[in-house]
Amino acid sequence: MDKVLMSHGGGGSMMQSFISEIFIEKFNNEYLSQMEDAALLPGKTVFTTDSFVVKPIFFSGGDIGRLAICGTVNDISMRGAKPLFLSASFIIEEGFPIDDIKRIVDSMVDAANEAGVQIVTGDTKVVEKHSADGIFINTAGIGILHDEASVSIKNGKPGDAVIISGTIGDHGMAVMGDREGLDFEPPLLSDVSPLNKMVEKLMTLKDAVKILRDPTRGGVAEVLYEIASMSNVGIKIYEDKLPVKESVKSACSMLGIDYLHLANEGKLVCVVDKDYAYKALEIMKDDKYGKDAAIIGEIDDSGLVTIETIYGTNRIVDRPIGELLPRIC
Repeated sequence: MDKVLMSHGGGGSMMQSFISEIFIEKFNNEYLSQMEDAALLPGKTVFTTDSFVVKPIFFSGGDIGRLAICGTVNDISMRGAKPLFLSASFIIEEGFPIDDIKRIVDSMVDAANEAGVQIVTGDTKVVEKHSADGIFINTAGIGILHDEASVSIKNGKPGDAVIISGTIGDHGMAVMGDREGLDFEPPLLSDVSPLNKMVEKLMTLKDAVKILRDPTRGGVAEVLYEIASMSNVGIKIYEDKLPVKESVKSACSMLGIDYLHLANEGKLVCVVDKDYAYKALEIMKDDKYGKDAAIIGEIDDSGLVTIETIYGTNRIVDRPIGELLPRIC
């Protein structure tokens, strides 16, 4: 293949191969090769970067500005760290409305204040009309590892519990609904939210918290496959324990979509020592963004990612190849 496809940025197996074969091979070093949501640097410093090209820019429950702040805050948090400082860089198309920029910036300020982080540096570029689709944003962030945190995607062991912090697929289906003109009753909103306060409370469990991942592009299915691969384990989940809104289930059934492949922007998957599973669940449910948290499965030694269906049968979870809906974040 000699050209980039949209699926190369979709969060599935094609994106993983693309990153490994093009970028990791050339840039490889001891920090990048960790293959985590954020790099752990000397001095317990955690660093990450992310770019946002979501379409539409304003969607049900959020916008590109809130998404940019929450996405980077959450990537730092998934390393067991406290986010502190962010950068914000903008690529803006000529003719983009100034009022929309002000609205996006106000949203970024609100999200940063909620997360307790500061935007301390940035950059702005303007390109000719039709050279970009309105506005793209890049944010980078720095944080400090929580005391005694030992979070890594390589830490999973058979017997560990797998927990998700809330309902699956809200962001992906909300954006799809806005883009395709689908109506939901009640209205479906994106879950875009900062999760650092929840993670800070989870870190009181110290090294009992093994893995934290936010299931964005590629959804829960892709995160489970990444954990299984990097920890060299298997994972079994249970369909009747998966928290999914009825509107998302109905839309997925109508469209032939697996909700495990839908993007989330305000949820985390936590792998925790089984003896601390219910304590971790209690911590999540006590947070305003974790009311629907649930224990959804456990790690095993099968080497497979499987689901026990509501009928009692077992099947392998399909791994996404590319994103169902490009430009979801």
